[in-house]
Amino acid sequence: MKLIAGVDIGNSTTEVCIGSFDDDGKVTFLASASKLTTGTKGTLANVPGIKAALEEAMGRLQKPVSSLSLIRINEATPVIGDTAMETITETIITESSMIGHNPSTPAGTGQAVGTILHIARLDQGREELPYILIADSSYSYEKVAELANQYSKRLNLTGIILQADEAVLVWNRLERKIPIVDEVKNISQIPEGKLAAVEVALPGQTVRMLSNPYGIATLLKLNADETKQVTPIAKSLIGKRSAVVIKTPHGNVKENILPAGEIYLEAGKTYVVNIDAGADKIMETLEEAGEVEDIRGQDNTNIGNMLSGIKAGMGEVSGETGGNIRITDILAVDTLAPVPIAGSLAGEACLEKAVGIAAMVKTQQLPMEKIALELKRQLNINVKVAGVEAVMASLGAITTPGTRLPLAILDLGGGSTDAAVIDEDGRVAVTHQAGAGELVTMLIQTELGLTSRLEAEQIKKYPLAKIESLYHMRLESGAIHFFEEAVDPKYFGSVVLLAPGEMIKLTQDIPLEKIAAVRSEAKKKVFLRNAVRALKKVAPENNLRNIPNIVLVGGSAEDFEVPEMLMEEFISFKIVCGRGNIRGTQGPRNAVATGLVLSYIGG
Repeated sequence: MKLIAGVDIGNSTTEVCIGSFDDDGKVTFLASASKLTTGTKGTLANVPGIKAALEEAMGRLQKPVSSLSLIRINEATPVIGDTAMETITETIITESSMIGHNPSTPAGTGQAVGTILHIARLDQGREELPYILIADSSYSYEKVAELANQYSKRLNLTGIILQADEAVLVWNRLERKIPIVDEVKNISQIPEGKLAAVEVALPGQTVRMLSNPYGIATLLKLNADETKQVTPIAKSLIGKRSAVVIKTPHGNVKENILPAGEIYLEAGKTYVVNIDAGADKIMETLEEAGEVEDIRGQDNTNIGNMLSGIKAGMGEVSGETGGNIRITDILAVDTLAPVPIAGSLAGEACLEKAVGIAAMVKTQQLPMEKIALELKRQLNINVKVAGVEAVMASLGAITTPGTRLPLAILDLGGGSTDAAVIDEDGRVAVTHQAGAGELVTMLIQTELGLTSRLEAEQIKKYPLAKIESLYHMRLESGAIHFFEEAVDPKYFGSVVLLAPGEMIKLTQDIPLEKIAAVRSEAKKKVFLRNAVRALKKVAPENNLRNIPNIVLVGGSAEDFEVPEMLMEEFISFKIVCGRGNIRGTQGPRNAVATGLVLSYIGG
């Protein structure tokens, strides 16, 4: 009897499968293990992670690693994925035309129109004019309220703008209640004597008049030309709890198109597409180009620097340079990114148009032989670099109960979405597409404006809930779940992630519904689009209807919603699609490692 280990070195995890072969060549699977990959995939730094996974698997058999007859490691596909976000619009303000943000405690509700007047010059106010009062942080909330109450007997004060976070404290002391916007950092830049409109929304709602160009025109009495000019202001105030718009005849708010750069696709001839055209145009050009030899970006532009950086990073990993390193595929996705507004007064950010890019880099080879030699030296066991990942994954996927040939696999990883089809004769067609879990994480982080990539990764992986009392929570499905005992009060009123065995409280106050919508849309943009274009490349006659089964493998196949999304996508093609269950026990994991053991038959 021979003990054979299959080792799959992935970008994130290293997986091991142990199988025994008797004299008749019959295989029996004995154990599996998974450890985090140490170092960058395809480098000697992988060796400690491989050894740890082998020790764990053999430990389950109560045998030393030295009892192995052979270790078979995957011939890692010489590709890496990388991602970048390119903003292609920006909103610029001159002469302090706008304030619009989400302070935690604005006060009052409704709209107000008036001329800007500093609190130090209240005695200069005229009885016939309405005023918006501004006060910097040198004035305490007691003083602001005292002066407002004193002068409101003579002046028509319709709203207040504060620099300090004291709106509620002032509002509670006002004899006549008016809307108050606070936390305006650069209040000194607000021009006095100009007409302004203030709006504070009801709790749980957002501004309606000032996020509508015709609403601004109504409050500030604008003509048609002026209304057209304030459209970027209205756009940037969508979703805000409070807002101020100041009528500045010489001011300007404009939306700029940023020179993100051009992408050059080399495919017999050069195809050119500008990032400003958006993701759909980029992907249409990619499809038109066909088999791409290399992709590069315009020199001295954002996209050019990004693609050059990816190639340089791959060169460090592989030890190769020049023409041996090529970008063979990209995935472009339209998104919205919160970008600080140039010239803003309160740290405002606006959702600007952006394009997310994932790129796939290919080299001649990754140094897997070096890993095999080092592993053999340290363990004194024969190590062989065996089959290509996608082929091994196909062999492993066949062990999923209920499958038959021809069989397609989708390997949903972190950097790439790989597809393979194995026909009745055992022939395998393979493709590697840029974009997978890492791009989804980036989209979630960008659209929600998160500072932590880890939090974005957790949002991608776990369902949401809102803790509505100490004894119950509302799930994102709308169902109510009750607790047997009171939860920790720190969770009360918070949106949490339901991770196995624990609840993770989110650090930012974002509505559950928005988080769920952004997460779901990001997965659809990446996984659905990539799955369809990958399978079309490898399907017999490029027709998806010629594929009876699709088995989902890889880390993202464990996602709680992606497999269902793909299942719904392929229903119209009458394809059986679902998570793999490798060997009937492993779920979608361990496909490549299992395939490496199976492929030992015959040597």
